[in-house]
Amino acid sequence: MRASLIQIAVDPDEPVDARRARAARLVRAESGRADLVVLPELWTVGAFASDLFAAGSEPLNGPTHRAMAEAARDAGVWLHAGSFVEAEAGALYNTSLVLSPDGELAASYRKIHRFGFDKGEAVLMAAGEDLVTVDLPHLTVGVGTCYDLRFPELFRGLVDAGAQAFVVPAGWPARRRAHWTLLAQARAVENQAYVLACGTAGTHAGIEQAGHSIVVDPWGEVLAEAGPGEEVLRVALDPGRVATTREEFPALKDRVLGVAAPKPKRS
Repeated sequence: MRASLIQIAVDPDEPVDARRARAARLVRAESGRADLVVLPELWTVGAFASDLFAAGSEPLNGPTHRAMAEAARDAGVWLHAGSFVEAEAGALYNTSLVLSPDGELAASYRKIHRFGFDKGEAVLMAAGEDLVTVDLPHLTVGVGTCYDLRFPELFRGLVDAGAQAFVVPAGWPARRRAHWTLLAQARAVENQAYVLACGTAGTHAGIEQAGHSIVVDPWGEVLAEAGPGEEVLRVALDPGRVATTREEFPALKDRVLGVAAPKPKRS
């Protein structure tokens, strides 16, 4: 399986419609080069541009969905279209779309772990509740978004649901780039799964983006890594590598679930 991660730059001076059209062109350019194409988190508005979330929101079947569906169909690829600000029933969500090669919606995922603590996404967006996997030919993919990468229990749940690879779009800040690489490798090693983590380039809302999209194999080896600028990262994946790794080093079979909390000591 061939995968392409499109590390698009989010420039606040570029109109959203222009960036949407540019992203669609980049997806179409992967026709014949990739089976799976991935875009980053909130590339329409910028992951840290929280003042634009409401104005830049759209329904699930809005312009981003339509543009990406057409691009997936034209390119003949599975497309993880990154995420956008979804507006539904008075609430905002950080929502990812996965589109099939015929442009149909295969899955959507609302980000569960919202970043910002007491500001930004954490207070402006509602949390998703459902784990999402998608069955691609020869590979089951689990979906997470950016800050989710810091919560290993989410990825354990995806493994239990059959995931053999994780796709993680992000808008990760440059100042925490070391965590980005470390966490991507950790999620791969502990779950014996591929990790395809696609970030943004550029600077938006005054926050320099890390870039450095990365693909890690089930042993934790980095197969490919982008630089800091706009770039398309291409890599070949071997779906059989997951089963082989799990058979050769069957650590997942030794998981101990439901361990009781320690009892309080008596004084």
